[in-house]
Amino acid sequence: MQLKAEPDMAGKVVRCPGCNSKLSIPATLGDLPPPSGLPSPSGFTPPAETSSGSEEFSGTEQPNPAELEQHRQERGGWEETDPTNPNPLLSFGIGFVLFLAWVGILYPFQAPEGTSPADYTGMQFIASLFYKHMLVSFTNTLFFTWAMAILYLKFKKLRHQREALLLDVLPWELGSEINAQNVSTFIDNLYKLPVRLRDSMMVNRIRKALELFEVKQNVGDVTNMLSSQSDIDSMRIGGSFTLLKAFLWAIPILGFIGTVLGLSHAIGGMNFANVEDVTAIMKSINAVTSGLGTAFDATLLGLVLAMLLNFPMNSMMKSEDDCLNDIDAFCNEILLPRLNDGGSIAGGDTNGVMETLVRAVALAQKEFLVDLNALSARINEQAANLDKRATAHQERVDAEFAIAVNRMREDMTGAIKDSVKTTTDYTRALATGIQGLNNVLTELGGKQILIHQVKKKGWFSKHD
Repeated sequence: MQLKAEPDMAGKVVRCPGCNSKLSIPATLGDLPPPSGLPSPSGFTPPAETSSGSEEFSGTEQPNPAELEQHRQERGGWEETDPTNPNPLLSFGIGFVLFLAWVGILYPFQAPEGTSPADYTGMQFIASLFYKHMLVSFTNTLFFTWAMAILYLKFKKLRHQREALLLDVLPWELGSEINAQNVSTFIDNLYKLPVRLRDSMMVNRIRKALELFEVKQNVGDVTNMLSSQSDIDSMRIGGSFTLLKAFLWAIPILGFIGTVLGLSHAIGGMNFANVEDVTAIMKSINAVTSGLGTAFDATLLGLVLAMLLNFPMNSMMKSEDDCLNDIDAFCNEILLPRLNDGGSIAGGDTNGVMETLVRAVALAQKEFLVDLNALSARINEQAANLDKRATAHQERVDAEFAIAVNRMREDMTGAIKDSVKTTTDYTRALATGIQGLNNVLTELGGKQILIHQVKKKGWFSKHD
């Protein structure tokens, strides 16, 4: 098994994360591996065969699709355990044992009855905090020990994740870059890691990324998958603290409840029936004040336990977040730059990336200009057709108007002619009538007509 070591660890003795045995890191770690995209060291020859006997697809050889698919099915993966959530039954069992041990330790230190709280020793005072409010205090203690057991199990899981970070999961001896030809070799190397360490967030994430790259052969898909997996791990770590946060909330609340119960009992024990008996009154007041002190002890215990739980819980949250950030940094800075799907981005060629982007932008601009010219031509054509249609419509309107005017003029001329003819005929008839009247008057001019007035008699006639 190959391990990674920082230069400042040279010459030190450490424990192997795989077998837990001591080993000495060489004083000279050798030259650092070349960055991604650079030629491999001189004399490098990729191994032709793995320890399992499966043939490696290296160089320019193209793998047989049928054999490659069969090889994928034979791997089968491995069962993944929860990397951050401990077994609730196991944590409760450990917490319950710690609770019984603590209660048993404090039992002999209970103060004898009748001892004044001012005379308590240190252990007697601590024992009184737990035994005066047994229900509330024991519940708070059980919650506290259960929470500490959860933190202990989470610490063991975190140490396991940290040990897995020491593994050399992407050996440079297998290739300076990961492509379609040698990705199977890197996956097989992961399957050869110790079973105890390969079931970790980092190894699982890298295995999923390489297996996806083996199928898709696209760096973009692998990048999206790694980002999604990082979000999943982050939410899983955040959700693992739900029960601890509930304990951190419940412990001081139960302390306040114990205080309220103690106050109610103390006030309920006040007896001032005989106000003349000073001794009885003093005893009642002493009982009340003693009860008040006992009541506030429950709140004191809850606040102390909550404070003792808060610091390790927040420390564990930060440690798990740092571990997750280290895994994200490894995937982004080590794994992704070594992936090569045939493009220039995976090889780290910045000039090639810029040239590709410039060509893509130029091609897009050219297509845009072509489409813009075609659209302008169509707009000009539509404008010309619109002018032609407007001219033709105007000509048609003028023609229809001229025809209508001519028709109206002809109708008016015909009507005037008919009116003139009618008037002429009427005038001619009138002239004939006048002529006939003149003739009659002429004939009458030569004759004398006598008109005699006849006088009538009557009642109303006038008499000269």
